[in-house]
Amino acid sequence: MISLRGIERVYPLKGGPFYALQNIDLEIAEGDFVSIMGPSGSGKSTLLHVLGLHDNAWGGEYHFEETAVHRLNTKQRFALQKQHMGFVFQSYHLLDDLTVYENLEVPLSYRDIPRTERSAIVADVLDRFNFVGKKDLYPHQLSGGQQQLIGIARALVAKPKLILADEPTGNLHSDQGREIMELFKRLNTEQGVTIVQVTHSDANAAYGSRIVRLADGQRLD
Repeated sequence: MISLRGIERVYPLKGGPFYALQNIDLEIAEGDFVSIMGPSGSGKSTLLHVLGLHDNAWGGEYHFEETAVHRLNTKQRFALQKQHMGFVFQSYHLLDDLTVYENLEVPLSYRDIPRTERSAIVADVLDRFNFVGKKDLYPHQLSGGQQQLIGIARALVAKPKLILADEPTGNLHSDQGREIMELFKRLNTEQGVTIVQVTHSDANAAYGSRIVRLADGQRLD
């Protein structure tokens, strides 16, 4: 699904360039569950943002399926991202002025899906996550665990091929964290969703099928 060759992310500083990523090669097959680990400042989140096309100022070659991402312009990369990728963030990133239902509808609004069909898709996801009774609530009316579950539901609502998760259990207590990691595992094993997570947790990393370790912007393995 994903092939990276010689990926670099360089930040120009007064004292000289800072290499957040250096010469990263990485293969991710469809159906993989990859855990990216390393100390703070190792480049984990930078790599995730490159994979998710949130950062366009990188060098090297990036292939997503048959598409040479490094040859796409910004608009084309955005279209690829919205079509195939879902994101789960540590800080949820729900829109505070939208209800649970409206937050779930946002990813569908980027696609040419009729409103009636969008309503049916959101209703199905609300039922699947047991949030039908909370569809009209706003994020501040939910617990942290509930907000994170809505964040995951939003990432999945458009059925992306790839889920990218940045410390998805970082703000949750242990029971909620296990619930979310077990959900990821089911999505991966039962539905074949490809998942790449950044984590500091050995326990969370163990849910994946393999671990990629970084230090100082370079792969250790």
